[in-house]
Amino acid sequence: MPSYKAHRTTIPLYYRLFFLTIEPISALLGAFYAARPAEYLSLITLNNAPNGFTPNEPIPRAVTISLYQLSNLYLLFALNEALVLRSTDSLRTWKTVLFGLLVADIGHLITMFPLGWEVYWRVLEWNSLVWGSVGFVYLGAVSRILFLTGVGLGTVRDKVKD
Repeated sequence: MPSYKAHRTTIPLYYRLFFLTIEPISALLGAFYAARPAEYLSLITLNNAPNGFTPNEPIPRAVTISLYQLSNLYLLFALNEALVLRSTDSLRTWKTVLFGLLVADIGHLITMFPLGWEVYWRVLEWNSLVWGSVGFVYLGAVSRILFLTGVGLGTVRDKVKD
């Protein structure tokens, strides 16, 4: 039988805590709010944004369906991160999943652009949903970039198997 060197990667506590617990819970909160179209639409703008939605307005059926689909995607995001990453210590798998989520972070931030450039930096004007849609996405993206660039990661070599 050929010899090989097995590598076991230990994922640091910060990454485990953030990617396996904190972020999936945040995504579940996003799913919860997206499944409540009137509330979601009333919160998804800056506090002083013109053309905001008021809860008394009728919501077009297509918008309701889109928000239910968004809710489902947030649920998928939470499950993928919490379950797939929890099932392995493979650095390759973690990097693959987190790269895909980093691409999603960038896309998510781009979707906020209709609120103008100020949505990305006027933190004093953010409400709770904008904090989640911009501020928390910044934290997730930075955490993913740190992980993907190897910050804080170490590899432990197991002994050679015969």
